[in-house]
Amino acid sequence: MTDSFQPVDRGRHRPTLVDIAHAAGVSKATVSLVLRNHPSIPKRTHDRIMQIARDLGYVYNRGAAAMRSAETRLIAMSVNDLTNPYFAEVAAAMEDALTEQNRIVLMSNSGDSVERQKAFAAAVREYNADGILIVPATGTDAAFLHQLRGWRLPCVLVSRAIEGAEADQVQADHHAGMVAATDHLIALGHRRIGMIGLNEQISTGRQRFAGYRQALADAGIAFQPAFVLSGAATRDVGMAQVMALLDLPEPPTAVVCFNDVVAFGAMLGLRARDLTPGRDFSVVGFDDIAEATLWRPALTSVAVARQTVGRTAAELLLRRIEQFDAPFQTICLPTELIVRESTGRPAAPKRKRRSCEP
Repeated sequence: MTDSFQPVDRGRHRPTLVDIAHAAGVSKATVSLVLRNHPSIPKRTHDRIMQIARDLGYVYNRGAAAMRSAETRLIAMSVNDLTNPYFAEVAAAMEDALTEQNRIVLMSNSGDSVERQKAFAAAVREYNADGILIVPATGTDAAFLHQLRGWRLPCVLVSRAIEGAEADQVQADHHAGMVAATDHLIALGHRRIGMIGLNEQISTGRQRFAGYRQALADAGIAFQPAFVLSGAATRDVGMAQVMALLDLPEPPTAVVCFNDVVAFGAMLGLRARDLTPGRDFSVVGFDDIAEATLWRPALTSVAVARQTVGRTAAELLLRRIEQFDAPFQTICLPTELIVRESTGRPAAPKRKRRSCEP
């Protein structure tokens, strides 16, 4: 192999792989591997040959290459709710990891609609996408994943698990995270602990609810169904539900929230009742999105490594594309409780004023 550059007369014809190989002193096969970003080519060799190709004015025809290799380098991503900061950050991490591998990403926000999710999957199949990453919409079932498998469309499920799915899955340890959140409140002295924003239609909701109940049981605290409220994971729901709990004859002194967005709503609800989070009533979120540190008081939350979730999912999909029939993997990533100012010891009960008698 030589580093000498041997010019080609570009006036006669468009540069070809043979011209690049001749100028670089390598085989045509090596040039082909370089242009397809094959991992077997050392970076130094890759960069040198790419520079020679640019100097020669060579233009890589990806469409023709895709027809030859049956790969389009197109990756589809269906995300249930891009307005949720957690899912937006996971999606960004997946896209970053894929673009670093010279993949083209086509993204869809399903709006948590199973029908939109199915329509998108059918559309990207027509475009011969190499694979699809899915943050499943509520109601997604194993039959849908079986259909994708029948299409031979590689798939990885992200954040939400689907029982019986024929697909790789990446998620956080939601159960352990909620155990840690509830244990933290118990250690502070709370015995009346609520849970709001619950959604048992999705795996994350079921796992977090199970963690909450386990922590109570392990501490010998009776489960009180009236302290658990289900609803959409929004600020409005968090605000309304914490106020509903405060109106109970014997209200809880703390809540664990399905996610940080619900927790932000809960803190707004406390302020509406002239209560200070952390001093008068404790609040714990889940996900630890960036906004959690900006609130005053800052929100105690269970951190999920969003970058790791996204990148791990992207890496799994690229492996699945290479080895479609390999055994399925489920990766469960650890969570971490981040304690801030929104939690504290239970406030002392307010004494009733005694009437003055003459």
